Amino acid sequence: MTFAVSGGLIVAIGGQMAALAIGLIGAKAMEAIGRNPEASGRILPAMLVGMAFAEAIAIYSLILAFTK
Repeated sequence: MTFAVSGGLIVAIGGQMAALAIGLIGAKAMEAIGRNPEASGRILPAMLVGMAFAEAIAIYSLILAFTK
Protein backbone atom coordinates (compact mmCIF):
# COMPACT_ATOMS: atom_id res chain seq x y z
CA MET A 1 0.00 0.00 0.00
CA THR A 2 2.68 2.49 0.95
CA PHE A 3 4.68 1.64 -2.18
CA ALA A 4 1.71 2.54 -4.38
CA VAL A 5 1.14 5.81 -2.54
CA SER A 6 4.82 6.77 -2.63
CA GLY A 7 5.04 5.89 -6.33
CA GLY A 8 2.00 8.02 -7.05
CA LEU A 9 3.43 10.94 -5.11
CA ILE A 10 6.76 10.66 -6.91
CA VAL A 11 5.08 10.81 -10.33
CA ALA A 12 2.67 13.57 -9.31
CA ILE A 13 5.27 15.88 -7.80
CA GLY A 14 7.89 15.11 -10.45
CA GLY A 15 5.38 15.71 -13.24
CA GLN A 16 4.03 18.93 -11.76
CA MET A 17 7.44 20.46 -11.24
CA ALA A 18 8.58 19.50 -14.73
CA ALA A 19 5.39 20.94 -16.24
CA LEU A 20 5.88 24.16 -14.30
CA ALA A 21 9.50 24.42 -15.45
CA ILE A 22 8.61 23.75 -19.09
CA GLY A 23 5.84 26.34 -18.97
CA LEU A 24 8.12 28.97 -17.45
CA ILE A 25 10.90 28.26 -19.94
CA GLY A 26 8.51 28.49 -22.88
CA ALA A 27 6.86 31.66 -21.61
CA LYS A 28 10.14 33.45 -21.00
CA ALA A 29 11.52 32.37 -24.37
CA MET A 30 8.43 33.66 -26.18
CA GLU A 31 8.67 36.90 -24.21
CA ALA A 32 12.32 37.28 -25.20
CA ILE A 33 11.55 36.57 -28.86
CA GLY A 34 8.71 39.08 -28.74
CA ARG A 35 11.06 41.74 -27.42
CA ASN A 36 13.90 40.92 -29.82
CA PRO A 37 12.78 38.84 -32.85
CA GLU A 38 16.26 38.89 -34.38
CA ALA A 39 17.59 36.83 -31.47
CA SER A 40 15.21 33.92 -32.04
CA GLY A 41 18.00 31.88 -33.63
CA ARG A 42 19.91 31.99 -30.36
CA ILE A 43 16.93 31.72 -28.00
CA LEU A 44 15.16 28.71 -29.53
CA PRO A 45 18.00 26.16 -29.17
CA ALA A 46 18.63 27.20 -25.56
CA MET A 47 14.89 26.93 -24.85
CA LEU A 48 14.73 23.43 -26.32
CA VAL A 49 17.72 22.24 -24.30
CA GLY A 50 16.20 23.64 -21.11
CA MET A 51 12.88 21.97 -21.85
CA ALA A 52 14.62 18.66 -22.55
CA PHE A 53 16.40 18.78 -19.19
CA ALA A 54 13.15 19.58 -17.40
CA GLU A 55 11.40 16.71 -19.19
CA ALA A 56 14.25 14.37 -18.21
CA ILE A 57 13.45 15.06 -14.55
CA ALA A 58 9.87 13.92 -15.12
CA ILE A 59 11.10 10.76 -16.84
CA TYR A 60 13.48 10.06 -13.95
CA SER A 61 10.60 10.37 -11.49
CA LEU A 62 8.52 7.97 -13.59
CA ILE A 63 11.35 5.43 -13.64
CA LEU A 64 11.84 5.82 -9.90
CA ALA A 65 8.13 5.22 -9.31
CA PHE A 66 8.21 2.04 -11.42
CA THR A 67 11.16 0.66 -9.47
CA LYS A 68 9.44 1.12 -6.11
